[in-house]
Amino acid sequence: MARPMTPDQWLKALRAEGVTDIVEMPGWRTNNRNHKGSWGDVHATMIHHTAGEGTGLPTWCFNGNAALPGPLCHDFLARSGRLYLVGNGRANHAGTVARNAYDAVRNESARHPAPDAAEPIDGNAISYGLECENDGSPARTWPAKQYDVAVRVQAARCRFHGWSADSVWAHKEATRRKPVDPRLPMDQFRRDVAERLAHPASWSPGDASTSPSKEDDMPLSDADIRKVADAVVDRLLGKDVFDAPADAADYSPDPKSPRHYWSGRSVFADLVTRTRRIDRALAALTKKES
Repeated sequence: MARPMTPDQWLKALRAEGVTDIVEMPGWRTNNRNHKGSWGDVHATMIHHTAGEGTGLPTWCFNGNAALPGPLCHDFLARSGRLYLVGNGRANHAGTVARNAYDAVRNESARHPAPDAAEPIDGNAISYGLECENDGSPARTWPAKQYDVAVRVQAARCRFHGWSADSVWAHKEATRRKPVDPRLPMDQFRRDVAERLAHPASWSPGDASTSPSKEDDMPLSDADIRKVADAVVDRLLGKDVFDAPADAADYSPDPKSPRHYWSGRSVFADLVTRTRRIDRALAALTKKES
C-alpha cells in the first residue's frame, strides 16, 4: 500500500535513477481521470507497448480519443529513449485486471500466474502505467537505450516505494485481453529491475565501482610493491639458490649462513651493478683510444 508519488517526487526519482532525457508535456501534472474514479493507494507499476509507432504518440497518450479519453499512461517512452511525462493521477492504461494477477504484484510474489478470466479489480486505480513505443510485432526489436530507460523508470518507482521488482507487471500478465502486451520476457525484465535495485540509483550496468558485492581495493604501499616484485623474481629464478660472490658486501663464507646465498632480487641487482661497471670501463677505453 502506498500513496502515489507527487510530480516533483517523480522527477527527482527519475533523475536520480539516471533518466535525463525527459520531456514534461504541458499540463501533465494535472492531466488525469480522477473525476471518474479513485487514484491510489498504488501497489504496482505496469509496462505496455503502444502497438503502433510514430511521432504523434506522445500527444495521443496525453489526449486519448473519444472512446478512451486520456491520459492513457503516466509516462510514454519513445524508441529513442526519450521519456515523456504524460499524466499524474488516474490514467486509462490498465482497465480491469484479474484478482490473482493483482494479488501477485501486491504481495510481491516471485510467481506471476496467468490471469484468471474474471477481472474484478480496477487496475487504473492501483497501478502506474508506462507506455513504450513498439508496434508489438514478433520481429520488432527493443533498442538498447529504450530498454535501459524502461528498466530505470520501473526501478525508480519501486525504489521510491520500497517495492521489489516483483511489483512490476505487464499488461499481458494482468488480463487475458492483452496476450502479448508488451512482447517482452517479463521474468528477465524483472531481473534487470532487481539488478538496478541492488545498487545505488546512480549505478549503470558495467559500473563495477558501485557494486555492493565488490570491496574497495586498498592501495599498495612501497613495501608491498617490493615484496610483490621480490616474490615474482624469486618465483622465476628460485629463492636462495645462488652462491653470493665473494666481493659482495653481505657475503659470508659460511655455507650455513643466509648471507652465503642470494635471492633472485640480489642476483639481478648485482648484474645491474656489474653491467654498469663494464659500460663505464668500455667508455673509458673508447675515449682513450680516440
